[in-house]
Order: sequence, then structure tokens, then C-alpha cells
Amino acid sequence: MHIAHEPRTKSPTARLERMRPRPLALSLVLMAVTMICGLVIRFVHFGLPSAVVKYGGSMLWALMIYWIISTFLPSLRLCAVALLTAGITTAVEFFKLSHAPALDAFRLTLPGILLLGRFFSAWDILAYWIAIAAGVLLDRRIRSSLL
Repeated sequence: MHIAHEPRTKSPTARLERMRPRPLALSLVLMAVTMICGLVIRFVHFGLPSAVVKYGGSMLWALMIYWIISTFLPSLRLCAVALLTAGITTAVEFFKLSHAPALDAFRLTLPGILLLGRFFSAWDILAYWIAIAAGVLLDRRIRSSLL
């Protein structure tokens, strides 16, 4: 005896896997806004607590890396982008434990501070991962609105 099955609806996860990439213009806006916010929080003195400045800047740096990777690798699932971003940001943090005269000299420059940072912190890794998770949630919302 054959029982007719109703067509299965796609799960939200399956639908998210096939999301369209963000338009390039929107990706550039997200990158620019994130970068500007990161620079402002780190270099404009609003009287914010030092923890907000330190970890807010770190979180925005990780979010910027997420936007870059998800823009340049649009065919990756968001989970894969998150894992790749977490791997890169964590590796950069551990790279701070590596010291060489030229590398330490670079870390004292503005590009060195912005790209690599100066001091290792496990708390920074946690901040990165929280920012990446927030980026994925925001990205899902953005991409699902494009369907």
C-alpha cells in the first residue's frame, strides 16, 4: 500500500544554505561602516570605559574580517565563513606571542596596531567569536531579506 506524502517544506536551515550573496555595494557599506566604527571607538575619546574601547574595537576588527571573507568567498555557507573567520582571528591573536625585532617594530606602527595588535589576550579571542556570531546572525537576516 502506498501512502502519499505531502511535499516537505524546506527547513529554515536548508533555505539559509542557498541564500543569495549580499550585493557588492551592500558588502562595501558594511565593511566601511564597521571600519569607521572600529576606528572611532579606538581613537576618538568619548569617555567610554576602557573595556568598551578595548573589546569593542576587537569585536569590530573581527566583524570586519567576517565581512571581508563573506564578500570574497560568497559561495561558502555562513557557518563555514564563521569558522574560517574564527580560525584567522584566533591565529592572528596567537601570532602576537611571536616576537622578532622587525615584527615588534611593525606592531608599534598604526598599521601594525590595527592589523596585528600588540598583546595576546584570550579575552580578545572570546570577543572575536562573539562578534563573528553576531555577524552571522546579521548576515542571515540581511540575506534572507534578499530572497
